[in-house]
Amino acid sequence: MNCQRISFALSFLLCFDFASAHTVDFLINQVAGQDRASLERMPEFSWDTLPLYVHVRKAVAFTPEELKFLAAHPLITFEKTTGSESYDSTDAGTIKAAEAVKQINPAAKVLFYRNVIVHYSGYSFDQQLEAIRKPFLVDKQGNDKLIRGRVSAYDLGNDLVRKWWVDSMAAVCNRDSIDGLFLDGNVKVLTPFLKSNLPNGKKDEVIQGFDQMMRQTRETLKPNKLMVANILRARFADGGIEFIDRFDGSYLEGFEHTVGGMSKADYIAKGISSAQKAASQGKIIALSLNIGASSIGEGIDEVGGTLKDLASVSQERLDYCIALFLVMADRYSYLCIHDGYDVNAGASKLWMHSFPEYKKRLGRPTAPAERKGYQYSREFEYASVRLDIETGKGRIEWK
Repeated sequence: MNCQRISFALSFLLCFDFASAHTVDFLINQVAGQDRASLERMPEFSWDTLPLYVHVRKAVAFTPEELKFLAAHPLITFEKTTGSESYDSTDAGTIKAAEAVKQINPAAKVLFYRNVIVHYSGYSFDQQLEAIRKPFLVDKQGNDKLIRGRVSAYDLGNDLVRKWWVDSMAAVCNRDSIDGLFLDGNVKVLTPFLKSNLPNGKKDEVIQGFDQMMRQTRETLKPNKLMVANILRARFADGGIEFIDRFDGSYLEGFEHTVGGMSKADYIAKGISSAQKAASQGKIIALSLNIGASSIGEGIDEVGGTLKDLASVSQERLDYCIALFLVMADRYSYLCIHDGYDVNAGASKLWMHSFPEYKKRLGRPTAPAERKGYQYSREFEYASVRLDIETGKGRIEWK
């Protein structure tokens, strides 16, 4: 980014009373290289209160009360299985839910979930795979259930598989009620995951096929459609920043765990730095934090248990989650604090719960976060934030 150009432009704008915060943000994003189409597809954003994101799945149709709750969020991902029992498939259920949300709040951005490598069933277009020869990866012993020993993985080196994936995705995402695509499983593709199980050279074919599929996806989607990926991870050499250009932003999970021998504090610090870099580029940041205990399945996926009840929510943990988010947040950053994405009857105690902190005035940040070792601080118009990632403590003083 050309800092001199930004400084000059801001100085010019601030000479005028009508230079709104939105105008300044727009100018900065333009100087950073975002084109008009990418700006127009971005979600609504405000610093008035904590900007929130919701990531959810429910196999039966949402109730009117639930739809009203969902529609209050600027950014929503409907996970796999959404509406599959009520409408016979995940894609049909997602479309129905999106249409209902849009009737309440047309500005809400709704993302359709697809995994780039794991074959989760329940989509109406699954049967089309039967016409493709050898659509799944097979290990050296001939097994094709390579994910957790029970789920198949797409052979992205197969041109027909990629075409099926892109075409079926676009058939849903290019509808008026769907605002874009949530891409999961990217880390499984871009790390050595499964490499030792596959024939020599096959993993490289999968990575090359993935690169082609991402280009095809952006070309096939309408210009006003989002691509948000599960891509920023401290386990990557540059924290995932090396892959972020092809996407509009990143969902963040597994943020508080460590991989590759790093200390937990160093791993979190690297994750914060990556998120700050992406956010400063105008990318969406959707930070997902489980309010309770969580673990990393297969060394990649975050797995968290649900709460026994709301009384078991720790205020210390809540403050830490909010502080962790605020030290990295920028325009188009959103927070999702949860106890699991499954909101089928009784599965989640946090579903539709709003903490008092969600309604408190936040205001714009006065500057980026300051770091001293493992401690961070940041000031907002109506809040002061302190974070210690070594002790796992966070504090917000609401003014």
